[in-house]
Amino acid sequence: MTDDLDSLRSEIDALDREIVGLLNRRARLGLEAGRTKKRNGRPIADSDREREVLVRVAMANEGPLPQDSLLSLYRQLIDTIKRLEEIEQAGGGPV
Repeated sequence: MTDDLDSLRSEIDALDREIVGLLNRRARLGLEAGRTKKRNGRPIADSDREREVLVRVAMANEGPLPQDSLLSLYRQLIDTIKRLEEIEQAGGGPV
């Protein structure tokens, strides 16, 4: 039983590293989108785009994560990236 648990935990640890890498990649792309919006005089927040992202995420969800939990995670991700964009645009430099 311990070998099975150790193997599962090892796989979870590896997947966590991948998820962190993907989240940071997502954040870097969001920051680049923010720079593009700034160059084009567009606001950081784009509620239509945020809604589109959430709809796509919901459609991609095949479980077992409950829809509301997954969407909550994505809302937090979007809010965090918007805050990073605001910090960068306020002169905080590249994040």
